[in-house]
Amino acid sequence: MKHDSTPAFPTTDVMSTHTTVGAPCWVSLTSHDVRATEEFYTAVLGWEWRKVKLGEHFRIAMADGVPVAGIAAVASMWQMAVAWTPYFAVRSADEAVGRVQERGGTTAVGPISLPPGRAALLADRDGATFGVWEGELPSDWETWRRAASAFIRLHTRDAFDAAIFYGEVLDWASAPPGCCEVTYEGEEVVMRIRGEVVARIESGALETAPDPSIRPHWQVHFAVGDVAACARAAVAHGGSVLSEGAEEAVLRDPDGAQFTVTSRRTR
Repeated sequence: MKHDSTPAFPTTDVMSTHTTVGAPCWVSLTSHDVRATEEFYTAVLGWEWRKVKLGEHFRIAMADGVPVAGIAAVASMWQMAVAWTPYFAVRSADEAVGRVQERGGTTAVGPISLPPGRAALLADRDGATFGVWEGELPSDWETWRRAASAFIRLHTRDAFDAAIFYGEVLDWASAPPGCCEVTYEGEEVVMRIRGEVVARIESGALETAPDPSIRPHWQVHFAVGDVAACARAAVAHGGSVLSEGAEEAVLRDPDGAQFTVTSRRTR
């Protein structure tokens, strides 16, 4: 593992969430133990690590020199569940929080200042957790988008209802041209950026299911070269495999956070 101190986004040229309104812009993991989390994801996904100026509780995961995800060891501190969470770009975190509350969602944390921006951790009206980010993004945001997650998927009670909720909260209808395109395809809602799928919303989750993997939630998919090798590494380092196929596997880290590894050949 490599550890360097760096700003929250390790770059000198930045762009703003004002130019990427409504788009997925980051993924972050809440954790109980930074070091144990680092070791697991280094073994499974080959990540390296950088410290950030936010403090000892935060790390940035790097893949081939590109920042791909954040880790915040604040699950115990803020009484939060351990989980991977997608963040969406917004013009104003305060306005986004207000819209969530007006539409039956809830606020877990924030908005709080995390230079160079402001963030909030929220839940939609079916209980799926997500975040919003207002402020600076790396200038190579497109590189991050390609290097980080293959896409994110919302498993929810009703895809159409969820699309209305997120569309109103994230201002999809008035997003800048080329930022994101949201379409209804069969039983799914699909979001694309420049023709590439970055998010899907599907129906079928059960709000009261005892298994959290069946309840409404956002699932983060990481693109990898060898799905089977990632699954073996997860088990060898204290995690578990919830399901596995030729092109993707659903894994759980030792802390209980669930994520999916997806072959780079598929979207």
